Amino acid sequence: MEVRKENRNIRDNHRRLLAEKFELKRNFFKALVRDPTLPQEMRELHAYKLAKLPRNSSFTRVRNRCVFTGRPRGVYQLFRMSRLVFRSLASQGLLEGIRKASW
Repeated sequence: MEVRKENRNIRDNHRRLLAEKFELKRNFFKALVRDPTLPQEMRELHAYKLAKLPRNSSFTRVRNRCVFTGRPRGVYQLFRMSRLVFRSLASQGLLEGIRKASW
């Protein structure tokens, strides 16, 4: 079970790197495809080039996952960990500047 969680995080990290690598090219092709002043042939050519980019280079394929457990839901973006791990680490006092509220 542990190997599967690790693979998910590795796959997600690979997608993040690809999305970052192709971000400029993808945005350029998208802008050209959406431009109504360009001839239709040119727009179709750039739509083809956009389709030829790797699927995993799209930001919609990136999923926020907990770096400890690989959990895809309930992940705090700032800490990149799930709410469950966050709560346990905060209770143990292992997170700098985080304290349980009490009043």
